[in-house]
Amino acid sequence: MKFDPEMLVRSRPQLPTLSSLRSGGLRWIALGIVALIFLTTTFYSVATDEVGVVKRLGTYVRTAQPGLHMKLPFAFEKVHKVRVKHVFKEEFGFATERPGVRTVYRRGDFSGQSLMLTGDLNSAVVEWIVQYRIKDPVQFLFVVRGVPETIRDVAEASMRSIVGDRSVTEVLTIGRREVADEVLLLTQEMLDGYEAGVEIVTVNLKDVNPPDLVKPSFNEVNEARQERETLINEAWAEYNSAIPAAEGEAQRVIRDAEGYALARVNRAQGDAERFLAVWKEYSRARDVTKRRLYLETMSRILPEIENKFIVDPELRNLIPLLQLDGKGGQG
Repeated sequence: MKFDPEMLVRSRPQLPTLSSLRSGGLRWIALGIVALIFLTTTFYSVATDEVGVVKRLGTYVRTAQPGLHMKLPFAFEKVHKVRVKHVFKEEFGFATERPGVRTVYRRGDFSGQSLMLTGDLNSAVVEWIVQYRIKDPVQFLFVVRGVPETIRDVAEASMRSIVGDRSVTEVLTIGRREVADEVLLLTQEMLDGYEAGVEIVTVNLKDVNPPDLVKPSFNEVNEARQERETLINEAWAEYNSAIPAAEGEAQRVIRDAEGYALARVNRAQGDAERFLAVWKEYSRARDVTKRRLYLETMSRILPEIENKFIVDPELRNLIPLLQLDGKGGQG
C-alpha cells in the first residue's frame, strides 16, 4: 500500500476555530443577559412603608402590598412605589437646609410666601408647616400632576384667605390655633375636590411677626397693651378681694342683728310669760305672793349692804343718834 500524506491530513480530528468559539460564547452571554433582565423585571419587592402601584401598558391594574411580588417582565408592567406611611412636610416662609439638634436654615428672601395682609389692613409675616400623608396612591400618581406643588399652592391660598378674615392681633396672639385649624380644613377640602389623594395631618404656625420695618412700633403697642392688661388684672384682683370681704362682713352684721333681735324677742317673751305666771299666782294668793316677792327681793339686796340698822318705824328723831359717817350714809 502506498503512503498518501493527504490521507493522513484528512484523517486528523478537526479543532474548533476561533470564529466558532466566539459565536457560541456570545450566544450564551446573550442568553444570560436576557435571563437576568427577565428575572429583574419579573420580581420586585415593596418595603413596609410602601405600596406598589402596577401599570400594564400604561393602565393601572392593581396595588401590591409590602413583600416580594411578580409581574409581567420587561416593559409590559411597571411598578411605582409610593410611601403611604411616611409623613411628608412642606415649609412656607423658610427652608430647612440641615435638620438636627441645631437646625440650619437656608438663607434667602421668602417674603413672597410669608408676607400677608390681615383683615384690618395690617401686614404680618406668617411662617408655617404643612404635614401630609398619601392616602390614595392611585389618585396621587395619576389624577393630579405635581401633587407637592399643588399642595403648596393650595396651602398658601388657604392661609391667605383665613388670615385675610382676621385682625393682626388675632393672628399674632390668641387666634393662632384657630387659624391653623381652619387652614387645615380648607386645604383638605380643596385637595379632596382635586382628588389629589393626600391627607393633611397637621398645620403648624411656626412663627408670626410683623414686618421688620414696623417691628419697633408694634412692640411698643404690644407693651402698652400688656401693661393695660396687667392693670386691669390687678384691679380685678383687688375687686375680687375687697367685694367678697365686704359682702362677708355685711352678712356677718346681718346675722348678728338677726341673732340679737331673736334673743331680745325671746327674752321679752320669757319675761312676759314669767310676769303672767307671777300675776297668776299673785291673783290666787295676793298676800302670800306679795310677801314672797318682798322676801326674795330683800334676799338679793341685803347681802350687798355693809351696815344694817333695824329700827322701829314709830321712833322719831333717830338719825342724830346713829352718828352716820359718809360711808354709812351712802350704805
